[in-house]
Amino acid sequence: MNRSPLDHGRLRARLAAGELTLGTFVGTASSMTAEVCAAAGADWLLLDLEHGAGGEEQARTTVPVAAAYGVPTVVRVESAARIRIGRVLDLGVAGVMLPRLDTAAEVREALRHLRYPPAGDRGVATYNRACRFGLDSAALDREGEILGVVQIESASALAEVETIAALDGVDVLFVGPRDLSHDLGVPGDFAAPVYREALERVRKAAAAHGKACGLLVPDGAAAAAKRAEGWTFIAIGSDSTLLAAALSAALGEARPGPRDHQETQS
Repeated sequence: MNRSPLDHGRLRARLAAGELTLGTFVGTASSMTAEVCAAAGADWLLLDLEHGAGGEEQARTTVPVAAAYGVPTVVRVESAARIRIGRVLDLGVAGVMLPRLDTAAEVREALRHLRYPPAGDRGVATYNRACRFGLDSAALDREGEILGVVQIESASALAEVETIAALDGVDVLFVGPRDLSHDLGVPGDFAAPVYREALERVRKAAAAHGKACGLLVPDGAAAAAKRAEGWTFIAIGSDSTLLAAALSAALGEARPGPRDHQETQS
């Protein structure tokens, strides 16, 4: 195989084999920050175009920068519109995360955008990174390499999660904790029984259909707990939240506390 920044389905294969993978969200619109996350040892980066600061142009630089460290890039698109999905696929991403889909019918339609005709409706072109700028037209026959990640972040999607998990092209069910807890009426209460039951339902639906399950957690300890429960596509925070937390903690350690002031004045 020629040298390439493309993942060639390796991440999808790892998840299909049940391997644990750990990544982080990238939303600062900085390819340098993305490189730092890749250098730190993430298994994948999740470039966030739904809530992140940048647009599709970020995939143009993030994909090769992360690939230099052997790290694939998955993109959460801003919407499931055909053109939005097609644009990032042409830029060579390893997978697409689909947000805000509430029914199996909506998921089924969005999955069509990941595939070329006749199986889908992705636009066909070869002068892009996905086809090595015309040097690898055979890439048009390897659309099965793309990782399909579907978010379960509403009560409506949860009600159809078993049907969604059964769809061909869905490789990962991914819980958005904030969105799902809000929609279930327990905003931010991740200990609430209704939320915990929802997580278990998603996990079981994924397992029953041989799919991976994933979610976003704030830190490594939380990721280890979810790993023990069988979750295999785990995002640990984001570039901005991890930086903010690390600096806040360091500043807290460095600044004098009340006792330090007392000792100084005595």
